[in-house]
Amino acid sequence: MSAEIDDVDRALIHALEVDGRAPFSKIADVLGVSDQTIARRYRRLRAESIATVVGQTAPWRVGQVRWYLRIRVEPSAALAVARALARRPRTYWVQMNSGGTEITCVAQSTSPEEPDNLLLQQLPKTPRVIDVSAHSILNVFLGDEAIYPSVLNALTPDQVEALLPPLSITDEIIPLDEADQRMLAVLELDGRAGFAELAKATGWSESTVRRRLDYLRECGAVYFDVDINSAAIGLMSETQMWMSVAPSEIQRTGEILASHPEIVFVAAMTGTANIGATACCRDVPTFYRYLTTKIASLDAIKQIETAPVIRTVKRGATIVT
Repeated sequence: MSAEIDDVDRALIHALEVDGRAPFSKIADVLGVSDQTIARRYRRLRAESIATVVGQTAPWRVGQVRWYLRIRVEPSAALAVARALARRPRTYWVQMNSGGTEITCVAQSTSPEEPDNLLLQQLPKTPRVIDVSAHSILNVFLGDEAIYPSVLNALTPDQVEALLPPLSITDEIIPLDEADQRMLAVLELDGRAGFAELAKATGWSESTVRRRLDYLRECGAVYFDVDINSAAIGLMSETQMWMSVAPSEIQRTGEILASHPEIVFVAAMTGTANIGATACCRDVPTFYRYLTTKIASLDAIKQIETAPVIRTVKRGATIVT
């Protein structure tokens, strides 16, 4: 599939990573192509499950908690357990790795008092589940705090600057009501859903939806990301990494990792391995070079565990068929 992705597609995906809801006319102007070309290209990318804009909440800004789960299973049960996890509405990025003996996923809870208790209580009782560990995600260095280099690296700094959305990040917790949740349920699947569709889901007017969404974005409670099928853009090696660093080095190390174009996710989390990251590279030798050069140069990393992703069952909030 990667042969079907040309320079315009790559630039469009990178542009959407900068601002997932930027009008196609604005993206077209920055890229120097027509509006119709951008709209047609995005429809194709989404229809072929190559790249889709999705809306997400920054949990710590809306009074929620995000958990990173590592589930060890017997290989014969791995796919069934992964698919059961994928069907859960607040479970994201369900992936199988370590030769099919481990499943990882992200689960979001509505409050610190509700650490997705169904998940944590039911999984240990599931036949052929060997072990479950849950790690609270403390901070995401890539995705909602700033714009970092894309794995595609298709835009110039000036083009990125022209597309940056206005942000006024606050530490204030922004409570979400039921209408907000219905709006976000739509945006989780289609981050570019129109205001008419969002108004229908919330019961609000289109102008109210627009104002509310603008506010949630500007204060950092909601952000837009691009779910990318890495294999479709020529990145055939996806690897999860868990690193242990001294607490005083977590912030600096996370920021450095986030600046690497190979990294698509990096977060601080609880546990012995206090930084988790995902790297996407062209192939295994490319990942090896990345591991033995850029990663090896980070003296703060005292221990690292790596595992290749062998199957993605749920990408973001979308179940992969």
